[in-house]
Amino acid sequence: MTSTTTRPARGTPEPAPRSGRGLAARVSLGRVFAPVPSEFLLIASTSLLLTGFGLVMVLSATSAVGTANGDRPYEALFKQAIFAAIGVPLMFVMSRFPVAFWKRVAWPALIIATLGQMLVFTPLGYTNDGNRNWIVIGGLQAQPSEFLKLALALWLGYVLFRKQTLLGLWRHVFIPVVPVAVAVIATVMAGHDLGTAMILVLIVIAALFFSGVKLRIFIIPLLLGLVGVAVLAVTSADRMRRIMSFLDPVCADYYDTCYQPLHGIWGLASGGVFGLGLGNSKQKYDWLPAAANDYIFAIVGEELGLIGCCLVLVLLALFAVGAFHIIRKTDDMFVRIVSGAIAIWIVGEALLNIGVVLRLFPVLGVPLPFLSQGGTSLLSTLLACGVLLSFARSLPARAPATPGAARLATGRPAAGRRTDRTR
Repeated sequence: MTSTTTRPARGTPEPAPRSGRGLAARVSLGRVFAPVPSEFLLIASTSLLLTGFGLVMVLSATSAVGTANGDRPYEALFKQAIFAAIGVPLMFVMSRFPVAFWKRVAWPALIIATLGQMLVFTPLGYTNDGNRNWIVIGGLQAQPSEFLKLALALWLGYVLFRKQTLLGLWRHVFIPVVPVAVAVIATVMAGHDLGTAMILVLIVIAALFFSGVKLRIFIIPLLLGLVGVAVLAVTSADRMRRIMSFLDPVCADYYDTCYQPLHGIWGLASGGVFGLGLGNSKQKYDWLPAAANDYIFAIVGEELGLIGCCLVLVLLALFAVGAFHIIRKTDDMFVRIVSGAIAIWIVGEALLNIGVVLRLFPVLGVPLPFLSQGGTSLLSTLLACGVLLSFARSLPARAPATPGAARLATGRPAAGRRTDRTR
């Protein structure tokens, strides 16, 4: 018996494929390989370049002194690279989370980060140069206050987002933002870390600014922050010595408060335009304290000259452009506030660090994001970048320029398309 198959007549359109696994796979792959916004590429590329540049400079600033002290020359690089290897994949994993996830974790993140900061007052706490803001677990040293920066930014964004219709009233701005922020910053100041506390104050002020509160309401937390910093500076003899040495144009006290600032300036000056060459710094041979930490920008200027310093500044500027594009394009107030707080935190911290090296500010003890030695600082910065990348994916897409859209916009057929007219 002969079997026959019915074929569609010539010119008959093929039937639509049944919905199944093939179609679902195509849709899923389409979402995975969809083009990302330019802000995503800008923030991700600058973060990776700055992280790689920082690893090179940490190696250059620590290898010689480490060898002289009997340590392995690559030990500091190895520790920093571990945090980079953890932070970079986490940054891209976090970029896949939706905005709703960050709203849900805002309160838990702040609570957990604050509890982590309280560990510095337990036997796990570690004191360095009078500051008790580190913990040591299994031989690894960490600074919990670095994670407070991101947690506070997320919490401020969520609270101000929920109160966006009430921000014209001072009491709704003040409560719970100011009491909670003061309590969080107090846990840092209890360890005498004024530099980190100033960055947290900067995050609070940035969140209030990008939330759009009225100027008269915005000024109150600003004045409270300035008064608090002034009181903390005046009540500490060590901070007053650093401030007075900064105000002294000659900086005559070479062997005490002026030792570190002067060697930082000499390192920058000796680099000139092209620098002494990578690895050829002289100040890193135990002349400049904290050469791989707070003063790593001086080593960049000494070894790579003005060109190397400008490269760091350009990469930071491009990072800021990507972050502020998110602020400008987003329709979500939560995204705007958190993005603004993170951008001001990272860029502001970098400018403060560079200003200290240039003697524009007194010694504050803030790191240079992405570059300074310190795994916790690098990890928290990369996690913040992951949040920015997640926000970049949420930006509203531009309408595609299709021929149909062109006809609707102009009222005329698109060029190169034939039209049938009724005769």
